[in-house]
Amino acid sequence: MEWHWPWAFALLPLPWFVYRLLPAHTPKQQPLFLRQLQPWQHWGQQSAATTQGTPSTALWLAVLLWLGLVTALARPYQSGDIIELPLSGRDLMLVLDLSRSMEIRDMPWRNRNLDRLQAAKVVLNDFIDQRQGDRMGLVLFGSEAYLQVPLTFDARTVKTLLNEAELGLAGDQTAIGDAIGLTIKRLQNNPSPQRVAILLTDGANTAGEVDPMRAAELAASANITLYTIGFGADTLSIPGFFGNSTVNPSQDLDEDSLRAMAQRTGGQYFRARSLQELRNIYQYIDQLEPIEHDSERLQRQKNWFHWPLAVALLCAVALMLRTTSFVRRWQTKERL
Repeated sequence: MEWHWPWAFALLPLPWFVYRLLPAHTPKQQPLFLRQLQPWQHWGQQSAATTQGTPSTALWLAVLLWLGLVTALARPYQSGDIIELPLSGRDLMLVLDLSRSMEIRDMPWRNRNLDRLQAAKVVLNDFIDQRQGDRMGLVLFGSEAYLQVPLTFDARTVKTLLNEAELGLAGDQTAIGDAIGLTIKRLQNNPSPQRVAILLTDGANTAGEVDPMRAAELAASANITLYTIGFGADTLSIPGFFGNSTVNPSQDLDEDSLRAMAQRTGGQYFRARSLQELRNIYQYIDQLEPIEHDSERLQRQKNWFHWPLAVALLCAVALMLRTTSFVRRWQTKERL
């Protein structure tokens, strides 16, 4: 057991010093409402009389209460195992499209078709597992952009909140410029020398107040590298009354803008037409932005201050009940 503030135990003799050093109470100093305090004085006299022989229960409760408060103030804790946390010195923001078009089921996977959002989650979960050591965050966007997870080393939390994201959560349209603008805001004030954003979308900018190219220029001025991914199959077979018809579900994808945005920041644009292509792209980005091998040593810590604090609280309740019971008996006796 260790202590955060062991100096707190110097307060243990404080009640004794107060008792010994304060001047005695004289009748001239008694206030006008003395009669209202008579039962409390009688209780104190009774307790003092008892302490001349064997210490009273009230005294023991008071001692335990003070001991519990001082012990809790000293903040006891127990140290645990030392954890080696790999650090890359890189801040990485995942920017994911949640617009309504991401519900198109054109991603074959394990004998079934996933919608684009489900496919992106499958690949991103693997990517997050490989990026242990990066501080990662998550921005979701549709008609508006939202910071779902601020930058953190807690990859498990990033994965959990990513998997909880639902289609249409941020609106049905696509605000690419706003999403990049929010990403810049969360990255530019951090001291990390390497700041990376990976944007995945299946459409063109149709909402928001920030022009995507203007946002890319701001990202470049903030030394943020932007990788953009255009997601969606080129062909999709739709059954009809006269047979199957083939359509292009990615006809709204603005590849030229995504490519220009990435190049403006020193990043790259990628086209993913299938789940496997998307996985290959994230693996390639993983090679472009390698994890460094620095580490930070962290030690688990378990706090125990709540136990002595609970003892002090129980003693306080017991003293209150004991005192209240005595006062009621004294008042009943006075009436009789």
